[in-house]
Amino acid sequence: MTRPDNKLTVKEFLKLSTSFPVVDVRSPGEYAYGHIPGAHNIPLFNDDQRAIVGTIYKQEGNLKAVKKGIELVAPEMSAKLQAAIDMSAKGRLLVHCWRGGMRSEAMAWLFSLGGITPYLLEGGYKAYRNYILEDLERPRKFIILGGLTGSGKTHILKVLSAKTIQVTDLEGLACHKGSAFGALGQPPQPSSEHFANKLFADLYLKDADTITWLEDESRNIGTVFLPDGFYKTMQQAPVIALLMSIETRLPRLISEYTTFPKEEIASSIIRISKRLGGDRARTALEAIEKGDYGTAIRITLEYYDKAYHYGLSKRKSGQVIFIESDSDDVQANADKIIEAASSFQ
Repeated sequence: MTRPDNKLTVKEFLKLSTSFPVVDVRSPGEYAYGHIPGAHNIPLFNDDQRAIVGTIYKQEGNLKAVKKGIELVAPEMSAKLQAAIDMSAKGRLLVHCWRGGMRSEAMAWLFSLGGITPYLLEGGYKAYRNYILEDLERPRKFIILGGLTGSGKTHILKVLSAKTIQVTDLEGLACHKGSAFGALGQPPQPSSEHFANKLFADLYLKDADTITWLEDESRNIGTVFLPDGFYKTMQQAPVIALLMSIETRLPRLISEYTTFPKEEIASSIIRISKRLGGDRARTALEAIEKGDYGTAIRITLEYYDKAYHYGLSKRKSGQVIFIESDSDDVQANADKIIEAASSFQ
């Protein structure tokens, strides 16, 4: 059985997505939880309508569900078509729903009435998810930039990126800086599902035969969990760990975090109070209340330093190169990191 000309595999769909807009016709709630990065949402049903139609389908069958669906969306079809016309490029759109079924077929029909040529993702978003999760499992060439909290690793990665070195900013994708204070000043975190979508989209544009630098992370960044296969690959990659004293790191952290309200900083401490221990957590909270941020941050750094050293001790012999620095100069530390990386290449 031949495939219709307007049905595309995930690989074909992704290739064309660099040239033509992608329209996700699932409900707004489905889209918000996770979608193909860059896709636009023109839903066939809103969340309430989807629930109504789904209930009728389960209780009364397909035909009555279809009739109710038509009744619900009929007044909105003109606006949906106009949105698609405005969005199309050279009269073309890439369209998908959850499994490549009735919703995408119905919207493709509607779009075609407006002179648009729609291309459908075979298997829908579900096929896309299966594809990217499998891709994120495959071996890649990584170097991990490690280091104690407050070492300026994110800034160093930006320096490397400016030198046209391939970098993937995991914390940027996760909207979290990784530590107890990592959510401060950040937008809401994506779901773990959508984080994986964003991660794949970032790596998709990179040269697979060239090393990509990542910041060392635990299995989760805030509330976001790294895909299992991807995390395992990270754990096997060489690490360059930047070691700096607490005194060297404190000024940067005080500068970055003391611009936030005391209540937000205190909440960050409370979230890790069990790990800090009751007495140390109380001391940190009292220090914040007095405006003594240095003491509070020092207490959290002592906890994170101990945990990070323990994590590094679990790495294989020869996997980690340690770089000591007594300076917070990002450029100077980036140069040290690049020089050290030559031994891995």
